[in-house]
Amino acid sequence: MKFPRLPADNRLDAACRVLRAEVREFLRQELATGGFEPECDSWLRGFNREFTRKLGMRGWLGMTWPLRYGGQERSQRERYVVIEELLAVGAPVAGHWIAERQVGSSILRHGTEDQKQRLVPPIARGESIFGACYSEPDVGSDLASVKARAVRIDGAWKITGTKVWTSQGHNADHLFVLCRTSDGEGVKHRGLSMLIVAMPARGLTVRPIRLLTGEHHFNEMIFDDVEVPDSMVLGGEGEGWKIVTGDLAMERSGPERFMSTLPLLGEMIRKARAMPEDPRAQIAIGELVSRFWTLRSMSIGVAALMEQGYEPSVEAALVKDLGTRFEGDLAQAARLLFPMIPSLDSDDRFENFAAQAILHTPAYTLRGGTNEILRGIVARGLGVR
Repeated sequence: MKFPRLPADNRLDAACRVLRAEVREFLRQELATGGFEPECDSWLRGFNREFTRKLGMRGWLGMTWPLRYGGQERSQRERYVVIEELLAVGAPVAGHWIAERQVGSSILRHGTEDQKQRLVPPIARGESIFGACYSEPDVGSDLASVKARAVRIDGAWKITGTKVWTSQGHNADHLFVLCRTSDGEGVKHRGLSMLIVAMPARGLTVRPIRLLTGEHHFNEMIFDDVEVPDSMVLGGEGEGWKIVTGDLAMERSGPERFMSTLPLLGEMIRKARAMPEDPRAQIAIGELVSRFWTLRSMSIGVAALMEQGYEPSVEAALVKDLGTRFEGDLAQAARLLFPMIPSLDSDDRFENFAAQAILHTPAYTLRGGTNEILRGIVARGLGVR
């Protein structure tokens, strides 16, 4: 496989530095006025419609999209700056995350003009929440084996089947549903289509899947003859596999894949500064910071490739594999380095963040594709599988 060449210098430019200062000032004011409470894994657990609308008002959602669809036509690197600043402070970004990260771009790439005009601008304004219905029970990581089926009726489709792990499905205004519309002439990848379901939908049951903490972010979505008009098929019948694989490249390479526990690292650094006589903590934190900086450089490189028009699925898989392991290692290091009792009810921010990070650790290497599957993607891309 021939890989595209990365830019010789992928550092962020002057426009990005100005933007970073603007975002930091906005976040400083929001924290000072109680606009949000920082937390780890905020792109999953931090749902706040009002905060999402504030970002939309500032033009910080859909930044790379065309002006005529509500975007700002700014660079991927400028978008990256906004994302990492939000994640670094643990801002509540779960409301727009899926819609802004992947759904809007997929609609712009594959949708009709009517779909683009109706569905994309509300995402950029922070007014539209999307849930992604991909995974299913008993399918595991073999996404091409989905069994949820859409059957054609007069001018529409009816979806029947079950999806699991749909983030924010209970809050969603629309769902992105990958389902089988034909047998694909015996090739399972060919028989898939992507349908967009407007919420609430008759025949759809939403059941919470709670985390170890009792939090409700994930859902089981049960479709019982849910009707979807022809106008809400994205990219045409049979194009679902192409759409979902493009989605996953965007889903796997961003800074959220190694920054979920970064607020905890900030607290670890503050504790280490108060204990300068402890070289063990300084060494361990130094190693974590160096790993973080490497992952950040890799992720910015992927953003640069996307800006050039590539779909860097192999590079994205590598970022996610290394990044999600880093997130778990950071949580474990916090437990080992400092005496504490992690607690979600603690008034001590370090203990509180530690509890959040530890209890969310099982999800890091699973969501967006298990690390075992990602290594298979990398191996295939390198020609060794």
